[in-house]
Amino acid sequence: MYVDAFNVYYGARSICGRGSAGWRWLDLAGLAMDLIKPQIWPEPRLVRFAYCTAPRDRAGDPSSLADQQTYVGALREHTAIVVVTNGKYVPRPKCGVLLERDGRPPRRVVSPGPAALPAWLPAEEVTGPDGQTELLVSVSTFEEKGSDVNVASHLLIDVLTDEVDAAVVLSNDSDLRFPLDHARLHVPVATVNPGAGPTAHDLRGDPAAGVGRHWWRRLRATDYRSHQLPDRVGAFAKPAGW
Repeated sequence: MYVDAFNVYYGARSICGRGSAGWRWLDLAGLAMDLIKPQIWPEPRLVRFAYCTAPRDRAGDPSSLADQQTYVGALREHTAIVVVTNGKYVPRPKCGVLLERDGRPPRRVVSPGPAALPAWLPAEEVTGPDGQTELLVSVSTFEEKGSDVNVASHLLIDVLTDEVDAAVVLSNDSDLRFPLDHARLHVPVATVNPGAGPTAHDLRGDPAAGVGRHWWRRLRATDYRSHQLPDRVGAFAKPAGW
């Protein structure tokens, strides 16, 4: 099993609701094993568990990192074979056109004109594709770097060294297309989409390609809520609100 942790987290949040409880303390091993249909993959055993994440270390937000470390500790305690591989969680300045926050779909904000802009707002007027005057702004955001590469590396190393007979990949990151296509030449591969959107076309492949017996699945809120770790796993207790 190969897990892109941030892809799973944000996918689960989009399905279950950001402020709701009952989905974060996820038993990933139990979930993955319950998804496998025995008529497709008979008598499955979990022999590899690669959990690819990044320490969520943000200034002014120590609880996020502490909660993440508690969860990772619980995973290790609950499933002894888990291997945690860390990427980086880094701040990034980005520049883009100002959008309405709750627009569905997102809509560009039309500039009210220079005289109406607050003096403290560093925005530049630009002409949009439809000819309207819009506002170009810079924002600070955070990016997780490396998880997709780490998922691909674990997967291909295990497949090419004959450590696994099949693989379950929890991610909807289309950047994984090439390693998944290559892995399907050697073992059956399942792609599990953790989010509310459609499964990326690049990840579906052909069920009969390569060695065959490939499948994919999109998770539902019930999948998350029915696969939770015990409230206490060894020395690790589920954080409040989880």
